[in-house]
Amino acid sequence: MKKRYLLGAISALAALACAVPAWAQNFPQRPVTLVVPFAPGGNLDVVARTLAPALGRALGQSVIVENRAGAGGAIGVSYAARAQPDGYTLLVSTPNALVVLPLMTKTAYQLDSFRPIGLAATTPLVMVVQGQGHFKNVEALMSEARAQPGRVSVGHAGPGTTNHIAILQLEQVAKLDLNAVPYKGSAPALMDLIGGQIDLVVDQLSSSATHIQSGALRAVAVMSRERDPALPGVPTLREAGLANFEATTATGLLAPAGTPQEIVDTLNAALRKALGDDAVKRSLIAVGSPGRASSSQEWLGMLKKEEANAQLLAKAGKLKAD
Repeated sequence: MKKRYLLGAISALAALACAVPAWAQNFPQRPVTLVVPFAPGGNLDVVARTLAPALGRALGQSVIVENRAGAGGAIGVSYAARAQPDGYTLLVSTPNALVVLPLMTKTAYQLDSFRPIGLAATTPLVMVVQGQGHFKNVEALMSEARAQPGRVSVGHAGPGTTNHIAILQLEQVAKLDLNAVPYKGSAPALMDLIGGQIDLVVDQLSSSATHIQSGALRAVAVMSRERDPALPGVPTLREAGLANFEATTATGLLAPAGTPQEIVDTLNAALRKALGDDAVKRSLIAVGSPGRASSSQEWLGMLKKEEANAQLLAKAGKLKAD
């Protein structure tokens, strides 16, 4: 009786294995595309392009980065959600584009439109002004913003992005009234800041670093808990009197819902291998986005936590489309 039961269990497992499509078992057999839902030059783009070569080596196929910007990330995220669930079109995203934006406007996707693959990097947010501008420090900036409500303009990468949420939190905690200006990604916001069209940008360090190093922009504060090693002379907002303030960006990979578990596992293993590459580690640290690997479940847990936080902000009336 036990022998028959064991043989039956083995047969069931074999049938289950055979249920995985052959194309999934042989994945990948052609190039993989990473969809970045923002303009080139922003944080997600920098992280994606840093990872792509090493991820390609781990998969044994080319990995292509494709930018599909607009609508605060919704255009690119929607495109990735509609892709075939075969592992060849992946999304590089922050939690905000996935769980905040759907609370602010009608989108063609929800969090369950995707299967998380894994976390890739975490990036501190930084407040940057013109290199030769009149704001010498963050205290002076906040003082002017309080004295002239709505006058100080701050650019961000789009409604619902991490940058946008950080601005909302900053206004609430510091009792500021800023003129928030949305862009189709960080790069165009930074260009307008350099050109003097706006006063300030809240941005990921990864996309601002080059401009800070050149002197075109100057960082007046970092939004992380501790000072960033890449900007040791720049104070935190906590040091400026905003106790317990912290804002960082998590970046990870996702596949369309329905992607077979075998492919998700293959992609997670490849992502971990890419993040373990010494050159990738150095490059991500250099651009201000230290790599951080995770399981798909850990990444999903982070996304659900951000979703719960966003729902609280929405109920409080803080999330409104610009």
